[in-house]
Amino acid sequence: MTYCVGVALDRGLVFMSDTRTNAGVDNISTFRKMFTWEKPGERVMCLMTAGNLATTQSVVSLLDERTKAANQRDPSILAVPSMFQAARLVAETLREVIDRHADTGQRADTTFNATILLGGQVAGGPPRLFLIYPEGNFIEAGEDTPFFQIGETKYGRPILVRGYDRGMGFEDAVKLLLVSFDSTLKANLSVAAPFDLQVIERDALCLGPSRRIAGDDPYFQTVSTSWGEALKSALDQLPDFSFDG
Repeated sequence: MTYCVGVALDRGLVFMSDTRTNAGVDNISTFRKMFTWEKPGERVMCLMTAGNLATTQSVVSLLDERTKAANQRDPSILAVPSMFQAARLVAETLREVIDRHADTGQRADTTFNATILLGGQVAGGPPRLFLIYPEGNFIEAGEDTPFFQIGETKYGRPILVRGYDRGMGFEDAVKLLLVSFDSTLKANLSVAAPFDLQVIERDALCLGPSRRIAGDDPYFQTVSTSWGEALKSALDQLPDFSFDG
């Protein structure tokens, strides 16, 4: 399974992904699920994947190859004029890969499905964040939906809903995401560290701070322990329940 989150802030975008993949309890591996492209001063993009590993690797490989093609016959994520067009290109590439692998006829292609988060900024436009579905369509984050999750989303979502603030700084956003990831991995063994982190600052048009956070990272361990203790303390401070009405 997977857990990836992209968050839109006033200051820019923050991305975090886990690295665990599994095809059963006896086949667990670590694979990177976050990929980036940049042309400093012109554009910067971050993409995260969830779903069939063969599908997502094919999509990323195709996008990467097209950025280096000598003839530029195929559209490139580094040449499209806007983030909307970048999302459209990624969606078309995802659908192309799924169609190629799926059998024809009545057999469903869900085995090869994948979901993608794409965010970034192209010069002349604002930072934008998109959720791309395996069907090849996509939606954009906005004021009412300022963050997207893919993969194992249910355990970490309540933390984001309660703690998110568009005006928060990058440091607080990373802290919030780590709590969300900690809650998820404690509830589901298919999500695990290390976590990949990437920040894209508004109008910088280049990759910002990035980091791989291991499971034994001192700060992550402090966040995990402190959050657990804070929850227990908050529970103790709630009024006692009475069976007498």
